[in-house]
Amino acid sequence: MPSSLDFTLRSLWAREKFTYGIRVFIALAGSMALCWYLDKIALVIPLFLGCIASALAESDDHWRGRLQALLVTLLCFAATATAVQLLFPYPWLFGIGLALAAFAMTLLGGIGERYAAVASATLILAIYTAIGLEHRGGGMGSFWQEPLLLIAGAAWYGLLGVIWSALFSQQPVQQALARVFIELGAFLRLKAALFEPLRQLDVEARRLAVAKQNGQVVNALNQAKDIILNRMSRKRSGQKTNRYLKLYFIAQDIHERASSSHHPYNALAEAFFHSDVMFRCGRLLSQQGKACQALGTAIRMRQPFDYNDNSQAMADLNASMAYLREQNNPAWRRLLRSLAALAGNLATLERKLTSASNPDALADEQDSTLLDRSPQNLKDAFERLRQHVSPTSLVFRHALRLSVALAAGYGLLHWVHPQQGYWILLTTLFVCRPSYGATRLRLVQRVSGTLLGLVAGWALISLFPDPLLQSLFAVVAGVAFFTNRVDRYTLATSAMTLVVVLCFNQVSDGYAVIWPRLVDTVLGTVIAGLAVFFILPDWQGRKLNQVLASTLSSNSRYLLQIMQQYTSGKRDDLSYRLARRNAHNADAALSTTLSNMLMEPGHFRKDAETGFRFLVLSHTLLSYLSALGAHRVSLADDASDALHDRAVAHISAALESIASSLRDNQPVAVYSEADQALAEELEQLPEEIDEGHRLVQVQLGLICRQLAPLRTLVAHLQKQQPEAVVAKAA
Repeated sequence: MPSSLDFTLRSLWAREKFTYGIRVFIALAGSMALCWYLDKIALVIPLFLGCIASALAESDDHWRGRLQALLVTLLCFAATATAVQLLFPYPWLFGIGLALAAFAMTLLGGIGERYAAVASATLILAIYTAIGLEHRGGGMGSFWQEPLLLIAGAAWYGLLGVIWSALFSQQPVQQALARVFIELGAFLRLKAALFEPLRQLDVEARRLAVAKQNGQVVNALNQAKDIILNRMSRKRSGQKTNRYLKLYFIAQDIHERASSSHHPYNALAEAFFHSDVMFRCGRLLSQQGKACQALGTAIRMRQPFDYNDNSQAMADLNASMAYLREQNNPAWRRLLRSLAALAGNLATLERKLTSASNPDALADEQDSTLLDRSPQNLKDAFERLRQHVSPTSLVFRHALRLSVALAAGYGLLHWVHPQQGYWILLTTLFVCRPSYGATRLRLVQRVSGTLLGLVAGWALISLFPDPLLQSLFAVVAGVAFFTNRVDRYTLATSAMTLVVVLCFNQVSDGYAVIWPRLVDTVLGTVIAGLAVFFILPDWQGRKLNQVLASTLSSNSRYLLQIMQQYTSGKRDDLSYRLARRNAHNADAALSTTLSNMLMEPGHFRKDAETGFRFLVLSHTLLSYLSALGAHRVSLADDASDALHDRAVAHISAALESIASSLRDNQPVAVYSEADQALAEELEQLPEEIDEGHRLVQVQLGLICRQLAPLRTLVAHLQKQQPEAVVAKAA
């Protein structure tokens, strides 16, 4: 029993939501307890709102960085709350100030994620201040009260965050790395499904699933890199951070190898349909995926990773290949070499997973530098800000939409004078997202969540009239809001609505809040939806060409970085890792863009099907590039080097040319004799060529064969977009 309890507690502690929830619970419960102790329950609303605003402004960092961020956040909050207090009696000045503040804060958020979090939370606190003033009837008798209470709540939660970060500095790193390996394990298992030797296998659908999961892996890697980077920003990064950095590099290497493709899977399945070799490849890869997920769980639980290697599965695979070689079938000769490269890649994956059992024993990377994309000084920040001061910037468009929407909401509440009218502005602020698809989803979630929360609030205050019990429910609902606000927004909205009803019932009549809250939510969501639809809308289809172009250009640069290392030798330096990460980021960005397109009105998603076909092609291209990257090694001079150099130059130039045609909306050549001739030349493999050069030539040939379908698909897309130039100008 004790061991079972210990495991349960460890499992809970290892979960990010649980530890986050504990911190929120301490903040809200402490605020509620103070109000009860002082017998001033009316103070609970501004204290709660201050805690919420501070939590929304929070971003990961070491405790020193959090302390600095907290001081800046409190300064912004104090200035904003005071300004709202001063302007509140003057509607025209308040409306103009709110619109200008929304525009400026959103632009500032374009500098970086931390800036965006603080800017968004500052806007939220401005509306919280107005809500508190409205609840008190807009009186100016106690000028200091509302700002001071909000700042006190924000400081209380922020201080908890600083202390928590000092006590458990490495916990976010563990959780981020755990997520990386768990997502990587899912990626490997989806990739293993491609090896099933079925003649009717829908390879394109499975490749699409792999491409989408690749986006999840890329997001997890980026998040882990940022968190590790925050711990390395100090003069001494520490032994634990170095250990996690090694695990991060292992994950990157596994990702590159897992992304590799050495031959079209359907061709291999057809050729070896009566053999078990493809089944054994898939089974081994699936087992490695399970091992990755077990490694992620071990990191999260802070337990040793006991890797049960797949030596028997590897031996069975080698035996199957040996049997196929004994058949001495001339038609299989080239395919068996591709299978041998695949088996070698799987064997290296085994060694990588084995080394993850004890990363401390690994030698340090030759270049362990991580690229910090955040601005390093005021000049960098100003330059980023300057780039967004243009109608072509997505940040500028969102800033304009949000400021106009808030101004319209403020005008509406003064026109119709609804009860608790400032909830309209808060709803608009939360619902108005940068893209139509995200706003549409958030709109539905907000309304449905509010309705559920109001029903739950009505039931709780009816069934449990005891104020102390209602206070406990309010704290629990506040915790539920924060632990679900990222991935379960409907539930989070229900929880926050419950907090509002229960807290208002402590100081006045909770029933009186129910209908105004519902009406204001509907009005706020309608305003947000209209703003996103009509004010400089960012239809994903209009920027699809640019996203496709970025994908091809990133793959071109990745190819050039790979081939340099076949001359100089394998070295995972920053320039190589950056090119690899940019290629995968572009692939993930394309997947996200297409997913957002599916939520847009029919006319604007007419190119989605073509876009998904392009995603499959571009991900296949990236897989062939990854195979080249996975087998990097310095090769001796060979007669084939001239052909390889010429092929790399041609493929890179072709990818950049197609990308340029997409960016500039210029026609692309559907057929290229040079592509065809080069592919045929690469496929003529002399028998005397060594295995290293053979692998390079095979992969270059596979990459070259992707150019023709890419050209055809781009030409088809351009034919579907006769208004492309007009849309670009808009």
